Amino acid sequence: MTQFKVITTFGEHLRILRETAGLTLKEVATNNDIDISLLAKIERNERQPTKQWIKKIAKYFKIDETELLNEFLSDQIAYKILDDESDLSILKAAEQKIKYRITNNK
Repeated sequence: MTQFKVITTFGEHLRILRETAGLTLKEVATNNDIDISLLAKIERNERQPTKQWIKKIAKYFKIDETELLNEFLSDQIAYKILDDESDLSILKAAEQKIKYRITNNK
């Protein structure tokens, strides 16, 4: 049986984690030293969290921090491509540059 991954933004993913755990915005915010309104804006994709906060929230929800960081970074890439009205072929070019830099240790 094929299993499909649901595509979400970082904020949506965070809201799903919180709601699945049965927690309020206030509970998550209080336990993670973040303002409630800022957390709400992150969930609505109106503000971006810091990488340090992402690591903290991953620990709080007991999930792999790489999962959340990937969600966050993929959002950043998608927003940049959309904002610049770029073609998706830019991803292929970026992949080639990454391979080049890895190969040449730069």
